[in-house]
Amino acid sequence: MTDPQRSLLEVLDAATSAEHYRELAWEGSFDEYLGLVESDPRIARNAWQRLIDMIESHGRELPGRGGAGEFIRWKLFDDPFTEGRDAVYGLDEPLAALVSTIRAGACGYGPERRVVLLHGPVGSAKSTIARLLKRGLEAYSRTADGALYTFTWHVDDEVIPSPTNQDPLLLVPSEARRALEKRLNANLRSEYRLRIEGELDPVGRYYQSLLMNRYDGEWRKVLQHVRVRRLLLSEADRIGIGTFQPKDEKNQDSTELTGDLNYRRIAEFGSDSDPRAFNFDGEFNVANRGMLEFVEVLKLDVAFLYDLLGATQEHSIKPRKFAQTSIDEVILGHTNEPEYKKLQSNDLMEAFRDRTIKIDIPYNLRVQDEQRIYERQFSRREGPGPRLAPHALEVASLWAVLTRLQDPTHPNLSVLQKAKLYDGRELSGFTREQVREMRETAEREGMEGISPRYVQDRIATCLVSGAPTVSAMQVLDALEHGLRHHSLVSNEETRKRYVQLVATAREEYEDVIQREVQVAIAADREAIDRLCSKYIDNVKAYVTREKVIEDGGRESDPDERLMRSIEEKIDIPQSRKDDFRHELMNYIAAMHLEGRRFDYRQNERLSRALELKLFDDRRDSIQLTSLVSTIVDPDTQEKIGVIRDRLMREYGYDELSADEVLQQVAGIFARNKDEEEGEEAT
Repeated sequence: MTDPQRSLLEVLDAATSAEHYRELAWEGSFDEYLGLVESDPRIARNAWQRLIDMIESHGRELPGRGGAGEFIRWKLFDDPFTEGRDAVYGLDEPLAALVSTIRAGACGYGPERRVVLLHGPVGSAKSTIARLLKRGLEAYSRTADGALYTFTWHVDDEVIPSPTNQDPLLLVPSEARRALEKRLNANLRSEYRLRIEGELDPVGRYYQSLLMNRYDGEWRKVLQHVRVRRLLLSEADRIGIGTFQPKDEKNQDSTELTGDLNYRRIAEFGSDSDPRAFNFDGEFNVANRGMLEFVEVLKLDVAFLYDLLGATQEHSIKPRKFAQTSIDEVILGHTNEPEYKKLQSNDLMEAFRDRTIKIDIPYNLRVQDEQRIYERQFSRREGPGPRLAPHALEVASLWAVLTRLQDPTHPNLSVLQKAKLYDGRELSGFTREQVREMRETAEREGMEGISPRYVQDRIATCLVSGAPTVSAMQVLDALEHGLRHHSLVSNEETRKRYVQLVATAREEYEDVIQREVQVAIAADREAIDRLCSKYIDNVKAYVTREKVIEDGGRESDPDERLMRSIEEKIDIPQSRKDDFRHELMNYIAAMHLEGRRFDYRQNERLSRALELKLFDDRRDSIQLTSLVSTIVDPDTQEKIGVIRDRLMREYGYDELSADEVLQQVAGIFARNKDEEEGEEAT
């Protein structure tokens, strides 16, 4: 709680730390720096090693049980920097592959000499992943574990910073490096090994040569002109984090990557090959010691790609008028599908393909994770304004995922059921292994479909429509209407498919709200829990050929009528009842062996059967058609009020949206009743 007695200046002063600032601004001699390195050899890590340590510093969630959590979840991608604003959901598998690639590069197994290429459709979070890696490096360089250092030359009253912020250990002569590495690795507890690789940049070589000549080769005297300082990575300040975005061919210049001559200083030093007359400010130079992001890398001119290949394979670049210059950085590119197809068909790009590690970043295929993307944007709005009714984001997420799925090859599986399986729901006849195999065989799944941006834009139009509450039906209507003008849906056949999937999502939504109203009419959750417990007791007694122990200790035969009244709700025929009951008991037993507790809510078919049974038992207490009647007696009005209150309490509706749902469900039941009467008359 804020202390009203403290001034604003005192509050701000309490949030700052002069000691922390002094740590970040540390400066010392080369000897003092060697002391730091010996006490913590991690200071000598290269860019790949620092990147993997940064990712691991945020922690991870190990694979769990159930439909979710099949791959390690790296918490960096939850976006700890801006409270989850850029969190990446539903991409644990490709992110795990990315982290594994970075780890292999840190160990020196080969990826460190490749371009890591994130490939996927528009809006699949490629740029967001790169942004989180860059933010992570920035923050990590400000911690004790992520500390790294560079140096400046102090020569004849002149202070010359290392233009590419090189590691001070590059000052160590090559003949002494192996001994230093051995000493450092002896104290290092890590899966990777430290190596001092590369040479000083042209400016460093110039001053080292100048001072070596001055002191007749006495290396220790040369080091007296070196001051080491803490290096803080910053994209905004262009220190250790670079970003390059291609422009049109007329405006592209390779000097944007490798630096350019400083013509003003050429006159001062008399030569355009003097390193002091060169600006080492290209993106390769800027990103040294950290990471370089290439936005839409495959739009680069071919001439640029040669610089990129040298930077990855040889860890060096060729500034104009100078020899190869060492760099130490992770190069990450990303591209969309059309550009990648051009790459595959271009024989001139074979060298680039050979030096690229492609990691597919598809669209999310889990409805729950897709919903979290939209909740992140729309559920944090503060202040007055329209609100989204329950299920509005859920049905939008369902539709988006449906557009990304390939039609199932299994004859008894619909695309809606496939989406539910991917979302971790149980479906009779399909095991977790079968679902995993289904995903593995559908290689193109998630690489096409509707992007989250389109869905976000259509939801936004609903929120400014003037309605106090935006319903799921309004959102679905907006999604369908927008397809007429969607620039990325030019194929009429594709548009028709997406429209049909809107109808599929609408039917699923109607099933959901029918279920909620039925539960609200039938009873609260406790009543369904009691019915489930009674059903399970009877099934267990039936399967084990035992008696049912009732309240008071009285024994009785299993209640066949009760069991069939529930099973018939989910179309279990008489001939299949034994199989169903044995499957249910085996499932409960398996969960018990795994240390898990059976919850009927996780079994969609059983949960639905219980709710329908209870609804049928109590439906006579209120006629659904009275919900749409203009004349309602006080007794019925009171019952409707109870149902509305349950919807608001159990499912999060407000009064307006609860009334709307009741009207919709009443209409659905009236329609179903008319259809049944028509069939009977026929």
